[in-house]
Amino acid sequence: MDSAHPPETSAAHVERPALCAGMHDTAGAVRRRLRTTPTASWDLLCVVDDAMHLIGVLTPAELLALPDERLLIDAARRDHPHADPGVDQERLASLALTHRLNAVPLVDGTGRLLGVVGAAALMSILRREHVEDLHRIAGITRETQQARHALESPPLRRARHRLPWLIAGLAGSVLATMIVAGFETALTSKPALAFFVPGLVYLADAIGTQSEAVAVRGLSLTNAGVARLVGGELRTGLLIGLVLALLAFPMVWVAFGELRLAAAVALSLAGASAVATVLGLLLPWALGRIGSDPAYGSGPLATIVQDLLTLLIYFGFARLIVL
Repeated sequence: MDSAHPPETSAAHVERPALCAGMHDTAGAVRRRLRTTPTASWDLLCVVDDAMHLIGVLTPAELLALPDERLLIDAARRDHPHADPGVDQERLASLALTHRLNAVPLVDGTGRLLGVVGAAALMSILRREHVEDLHRIAGITRETQQARHALESPPLRRARHRLPWLIAGLAGSVLATMIVAGFETALTSKPALAFFVPGLVYLADAIGTQSEAVAVRGLSLTNAGVARLVGGELRTGLLIGLVLALLAFPMVWVAFGELRLAAAVALSLAGASAVATVLGLLLPWALGRIGSDPAYGSGPLATIVQDLLTLLIYFGFARLIVL
């Protein structure tokens, strides 16, 4: 591990290349070297000059397929992606996934080879990032080592990790109660309106959670603009909402015999679905723009906002159509 860089940069996972070749080495010479002096497992053959500047790379399969007399400098791929030692480990793993790489060479600003991040290290990075994302989605404060062992931590520490977002949720529930209380007269005159609140809130939360799961990691992997992403999610939300509305409308109409109530519930489903998908994308994006991890935009925080907006949409349609 390179102590000059933070623990979650690519330099923290770099290893000295197990196999390097010089500018004048041939494929046969390198293969004989492997047979006579077995080396540790390797994922990438790096071809370098005398000053250790990276010229190109070859995979094990490519090396085995070359004729003995072939110069490696001629066969090496010079367009192979490489990374800077200071790049975040998550972006390093994203680079490997995007280009379907088993290993990524690290070079400094002068092009000098520092080492290789191999397949085992990349898998370890992906696992760690996945576990951290799961904790953030659940609203557990990020403390890297402690979060990875959240189930093994003392109860007091576990509570401290989880409480901040849940306290925010408590504040949101107070606001939700105030919204419902504001429509007390409507609920008194039409008690059936209250029957649909749990279902609408649940469906909006479920739709938003789907969008958040896509957005949390997708935002760091895609190059598409936010306007394009929001447009896509909005159309997706409207399509989902339309299907749910068409399914709910006849069921509510048949069960309660009220056309206007069925229309209010269906329209609320469509509106809440569209808002939930857009919010599930925009909230992680906005947090990412201000320097916070996008994963904090999911879980309890997004649920609070989605619940409040769903209630406002539902009672708004109810006041317009039913009352």
